[in-house]
Amino acid sequence: MTTKPITRDRNRSSALAGIGLMALGIFLFTCNDALGKWLLGTYSVAQMLMLRSIAALALLSPFIWREGVAGFAAAPRRGLQIARVLLSVLESIMFFWAVTYLPLADTVTFYLAAPIYVTALSAVVPREPVGWRRWSAVGIGFVGVLIALRPSAATLTWPALIALTGSLFCSVFLILTRTLRGTSEVVMVSGTFGAMVIVSGAVAPFAWVAPSARDVGLMAIMGVIAMAAFACVNRALKLSPASVVVPFQYTMIVWAVALGWMVFGDRPNVYTLGGAAIIVAAGLYILWREQIVAHREPTLEPLP
Repeated sequence: MTTKPITRDRNRSSALAGIGLMALGIFLFTCNDALGKWLLGTYSVAQMLMLRSIAALALLSPFIWREGVAGFAAAPRRGLQIARVLLSVLESIMFFWAVTYLPLADTVTFYLAAPIYVTALSAVVPREPVGWRRWSAVGIGFVGVLIALRPSAATLTWPALIALTGSLFCSVFLILTRTLRGTSEVVMVSGTFGAMVIVSGAVAPFAWVAPSARDVGLMAIMGVIAMAAFACVNRALKLSPASVVVPFQYTMIVWAVALGWMVFGDRPNVYTLGGAAIIVAAGLYILWREQIVAHREPTLEPLP
């Protein structure tokens, strides 16, 4: 008689924890992106990503040692694991490649289309039912993104196509992360950074700039931030369906407005504030609906 209430409480707790971790991960990624764009004024994408990944792997080394070869070999569905790592590497490279030429706001606009792709793909890959209410909330959130950022004429250039392609890769990466949620988080995170060291390390020497001690430190900080962000996102996708937590990627614009105002002195205009309000409202609506379904159903399923 007490199984259903206990299960519902656990489902609700998992959903709330997943949403909170996704929001935290997106905040960390926004900090990482802003710092990365600043460093790209001096260094190549490959060099920055290589040094960032080396720092992250150094911090992860005790956990990798504890995981051991057996832990990595035991990772399920090896083909999907490889595909997930490659997609993660490609989308990171494409983001920073695009942001080298485009304003950060325009690049983020393209990447905030990812929840649209994820919601659609969630109905196909993990077979998570997605109904009209969630579709509506995601669509309204994306309208808020467009109002807030008002993409410039640069949206028709080849850097924009790179950003759009990267956002699609990011969406498939998130879906595969949800599909492979039984994998150790150490395997997931270290696999991504290890592959990045290999790929970027093959290119970085051709455009190498001797970094200052300060910039090495900043890239190391980027590695720590990125590692924490990946860990948050991976854990969020283990706790909750992708179509529930991924729409909270929209909070990126909220963090961007706050950081831009406090750090760079960029005062948001009425469009940015209005769009951010719509984004927050859409996210809160999804959160509210998730709490309702947790009370109704004994298992955590996306809403109709």
